[in-house]
Amino acid sequence: MPVTVVSFTTQDLFRTECEKIRARFEESRDGHAAVHGRSDLIDKLTTQLWDSDLESRKGMEEVCVVALGGYGRQTLFPCSDVDLLFLSASSPSEHAQKQIRSLCQALWDLHLRVSPSTRTLDDCSKLHRDNLEFNISLLDCRYLCGDRVLFERLREQIIPRMVARDANELMQRLADLTRERHKKYGQTIFQLEPNIKDCPGGMRDYQVAYWLTLVSELEKTGAWPTENVLPATLRKDCSAALDFLSALRCFLHYRQGRDLNGLTYELQSEAAAAGIGVAAGAPATPSEWMRGYFRHARAIYRLTVLLDEVPQARSGLYRLFENRKSRLSNADFSVVDGRVFLRQLSSVEDPSVLFSLFEFVARHGLKLSAETERCVEAAASSIQQRANQYSELWVQLRRILILPHAGAALRAMHRTGLLVLFFSEFGAIDSLVIRDYYHRYTVDEHSFVAIENLHTLHAPGDDLQRRFRDVLDGIEKPELLFLALLLHDVGKGVETPNHVDGSLQAAEKIFQRLRLEIDDQDTVRFLIASHLRMSATATGRDIFDPKVVQEFCDSVGTTERLKMLTLLTYADIKAVNPEALTPWKAEIIWQLYAASSNYLSRTVDDQRVDAQTSNEEHIKRIVSATSPDVDSKKLISFLEGFPKRYLLTHAPDEIVSHYRMHQHWNGVEPQIDLLKQNGYYQVVLLTLDRPALFARVAGTLSSWGMNILKAEAFSNKAGTVLDTFRFVDLFRTLDINPTEKARLKRSLAHSVSGEIDVRELMETKFKPTAKTPKVKIQPSIHIDGKCSSHSTVVEITAQDRPGLLYDISSDLAELGCNIEVAIIDTQGQSAIDVFYVTHVGGKLDAALQDKMRDALLQRL
Repeated sequence: MPVTVVSFTTQDLFRTECEKIRARFEESRDGHAAVHGRSDLIDKLTTQLWDSDLESRKGMEEVCVVALGGYGRQTLFPCSDVDLLFLSASSPSEHAQKQIRSLCQALWDLHLRVSPSTRTLDDCSKLHRDNLEFNISLLDCRYLCGDRVLFERLREQIIPRMVARDANELMQRLADLTRERHKKYGQTIFQLEPNIKDCPGGMRDYQVAYWLTLVSELEKTGAWPTENVLPATLRKDCSAALDFLSALRCFLHYRQGRDLNGLTYELQSEAAAAGIGVAAGAPATPSEWMRGYFRHARAIYRLTVLLDEVPQARSGLYRLFENRKSRLSNADFSVVDGRVFLRQLSSVEDPSVLFSLFEFVARHGLKLSAETERCVEAAASSIQQRANQYSELWVQLRRILILPHAGAALRAMHRTGLLVLFFSEFGAIDSLVIRDYYHRYTVDEHSFVAIENLHTLHAPGDDLQRRFRDVLDGIEKPELLFLALLLHDVGKGVETPNHVDGSLQAAEKIFQRLRLEIDDQDTVRFLIASHLRMSATATGRDIFDPKVVQEFCDSVGTTERLKMLTLLTYADIKAVNPEALTPWKAEIIWQLYAASSNYLSRTVDDQRVDAQTSNEEHIKRIVSATSPDVDSKKLISFLEGFPKRYLLTHAPDEIVSHYRMHQHWNGVEPQIDLLKQNGYYQVVLLTLDRPALFARVAGTLSSWGMNILKAEAFSNKAGTVLDTFRFVDLFRTLDINPTEKARLKRSLAHSVSGEIDVRELMETKFKPTAKTPKVKIQPSIHIDGKCSSHSTVVEITAQDRPGLLYDISSDLAELGCNIEVAIIDTQGQSAIDVFYVTHVGGKLDAALQDKMRDALLQRL
């Protein structure tokens, strides 16, 4: 049989038509028109190729060519697969197989990604548990060419029978696959660089919802519906979202020339600049454009409520658990399969019932049924007039805030429009994006996650979590803390120079609506105004400097406010992204809390006695608290000249371990100890002072891929230097290969002694892959000679990159500066480093400060 060959004329015509479709899309940004146009073009081409040799098809048994999947839906995106089913009544003959191969080869020659499948009617009647995607793709089958009678048998008889027989398993498997996919993406629509097809709220979620309702309809009636089977209210909300995502996916395919659906930072900027999904003449910044994306994703994600209406094949234990939930039903609400239903649909027109509904959700961790959500949305518009005059607003809101599932309840209130109805100011941060590659969530979602973070303190956890939980349990009015978390960032949605001021302005209006007592207003006002202070102090100041602790405590005032601010800081940082609150950050927040709590609880007499206590008396207490074999005179001699701050920042057993290192030291080769604690490593280095010591150690650790968190340097009267470096092993080099610890210690010793040229190491061997930064950070340097009693504080913000700390510390060393304390932090693409530096044992003069600023800015 002759093989169908695509002529150059056909290729040229096909290429020309594709270019026309793309040109029309570039002009109109109409994704639906583009995918329908491309589907029509492939339809025409496939039919022509199949029918091109009528003579060769004479006597061939019945074969039908069917479009499946996205092609079957006539939504063929520029680089998507062309899914074809070659359907026959029985196994196709060799003659038919040649015809099929001929068509596929012709399409492949046009550089189309054809995914062919050859099946019989009997194959299509079975549930393929190892290939469920095939059964699902049949739901989108569409006739292209060949024997139409064969297709009618497939569509009108085979598929309805298969669905009716296996509907429950089909829906269960489809729901399970969707949940697995959602789990892969963290169960949230809020992704820094989302996959617009597969992420929660992506195009796949819409299609899953459609398939579920279609299967249900086919099971009930045995006939194909004549219109879209999705509930009208859900379909209406999703219409604009589908238009947006269709245009965006076309844009991504055309821009990249491949079926890639990841929306990277760079592509976000390009899509915003191209006006994808934006009305003509209405340009949007990338942040504003992503705000629109998340709103559309949220509309699609709401369809996943249908997953919970799928009959579940659960264990007896699960059914028992669900039955226990059903016992929670009361006079107003009934619980079925973990979903809350209204006994009387009109009851939610009463605000007190509405709030009781969400209190019920917050107490038991339940979800609203799709029907209940629709009733709440309808009721919200009817009670709008009464919302601002509702006298019980705070009474009922506070009940929700303090319950264990408050975050889920608030999220549901926001989704149904109730939260913005009663707090219009919250609408300003609805789906608002902070585009800095550090914040994972939109501003509204960040607030809900922060509230959840405090409630989850009561879940099983480590010792540090238990300590924060004890603080939470000791707060007199926790509802004020939760209210502050709900409102602390609402100012990000208004035009003010400082979002804290905007949040305070919005809060004043809300206080009046809540009829909050004056003292309670002052507490919430303080928490909003100060919500960045503790974080800035903990991560940017030497928290073991008594002056720093004193100034922080003076700003806080009372122990109760300290407790609330500590918990707000903990929850706020943890809600930035899942990795933001590292064990290191949690530990220093706790240390600042402990130091401040001690300061605030001391009596005047205690302060006076402490001020007169000498280092020698402190050392004697250390000796008495440790091993009796320690010679107190020798220990005092070793510690002579160390600042008192050293004694405050190290536990007695640590001090004794440093002393023992000194005992084993020969006075020449550096003594190095390496240990792991609280999720990070610590290097303790005992050596003679020498130029660029910090830079040498920083460079060596950087060349090993270590992320330095903090460093301290102390020296005694004899000139012995004791340095500590805390770092994270990003690639788990030391965890996976314990023998590497010894090699790292040797590398550090050689670099400190000068046997290794660290500068050469950084220039030749340290060559990490260069990456284009997602966000450009303008470098800034702030030098403060007043906030520390012993050093000049240098704050540097710059673009994070490998080797940055080495470069900075090298410049400081060349200026003759000693680094006493270094606190290193990274937020997204920003490196925020703070150095306590001295020069010739004292603070830097103005001339040296200017010289330092110029040198660092030139470097950065």
